[in-house]
Amino acid sequence: MSGLHRSSSNPSNDGLPSQELLDDLCSRFVLNVPKEDLQSFERILFLVEYAHWYYEDNSVEKNPSLKSLSLKEFTCLLFNSCEIFRPYVAHIDDIFKDFTSYKVRVPVTGAIILDDSYERCLLVKGWKGSSWSFPRGKKNKDEEDHACAIREVLEETGFDVSNLLNKDEFIEMIFGQQRVRLYVIAGVKEDTSFAPQTKKEISEIAWHRLDELQPVSDAVISRSITGLKLYMVAPFLSSLRSWILAHQPPLAPKTQVPIKGISVWKAKNSSIGSSTVVVAESQPSTSSSNGHPPNPSPGKSFRNFRFDTTAILRAMETAFSV
Repeated sequence: MSGLHRSSSNPSNDGLPSQELLDDLCSRFVLNVPKEDLQSFERILFLVEYAHWYYEDNSVEKNPSLKSLSLKEFTCLLFNSCEIFRPYVAHIDDIFKDFTSYKVRVPVTGAIILDDSYERCLLVKGWKGSSWSFPRGKKNKDEEDHACAIREVLEETGFDVSNLLNKDEFIEMIFGQQRVRLYVIAGVKEDTSFAPQTKKEISEIAWHRLDELQPVSDAVISRSITGLKLYMVAPFLSSLRSWILAHQPPLAPKTQVPIKGISVWKAKNSSIGSSTVVVAESQPSTSSSNGHPPNPSPGKSFRNFRFDTTAILRAMETAFSV
């Protein structure tokens, strides 16, 4: 992987971004940040991830001749093309492996949104694959749990839960080393308008009946009887049903409602993950990004690398003096 690089600024038919574009992305997303964000590799890789999202959402979309890259491919290109990163190219596999391990420890928060009869919950389907989940995402550095939930729900569904969220009403579970906290937001009307505010993150939003979602089983991926992939939903269902029993629904159960889920937003283009422009059924998407993780101590292998921030600070001073 470390052999992938762009050696020329001239356009190429291989679809890789030019040196000029890579320099611009490096300057915009990595160099032009506070000093504290350049003290460790895990933070730097989060910045590189922002640059990758921008490349995929804007550069590739505007120029279909550009190749869509995985995060690791993009990271390798950026390290090979940006002078300040080149001394660490030989270690990029270890750095990226540690970053991936670090990401799964970042706390996640979001919301379980229930309709006004408490019979349905709102689920979102990721851009790639077919798994459904409650709207949620990783916390920013120093961000409070409830603030992250409000931000992530707004980004993934376009719905502002800030006036409905109760900080004491949540279900929390631990998956490996990652804490996931979901706030219960009940009484949302089914005709509420939903649409993600991010590009290429959510492909569909739908109301699903809780009695159609099976509890977690011994299977690696739990499926409901309607065939939905519910790996990040099923573990919460038992606690959610207990919460509903303890809170009297304001309305009587609906007797004439469809058994299957009701899709309330869906990307029109069926070729999810391609480089073609996708048009949403409702409001247009705007570019956004997930946040930084909190700042626990980095893993052991991160400590094996001492990042020379002097070169970065010198490059920042040069950029500002131009």
